[in-house]
Amino acid sequence: YNYHIKALEVMPDHIHIFIDVPQTVAPCDVVRTLKSISTIELFRAFPKLKQFYAKCGVLWSRGYFVSTVGHISEATVIKYIEEQKNDK
Repeated sequence: YNYHIKALEVMPDHIHIFIDVPQTVAPCDVVRTLKSISTIELFRAFPKLKQFYAKCGVLWSRGYFVSTVGHISEATVIKYIEEQKNDK
């Protein structure tokens, strides 16, 4: 997909991810792709997780927040994401 993860922090109930993608890709498509691939990989790694979610629904919620870098620097975004691990 030519996506490049620049920063990532997994929180108990959400994920912060800073990702560089081609400008031709819609943000909703990026989110859909990331949720789909991560679900497949998690279910492959943890089969019991797949059994659980087969009974109760989907792994990821429908919601997400997307913003672009422009009014702040990449370094600011990366610093913010890295600081999230200190706030857990």
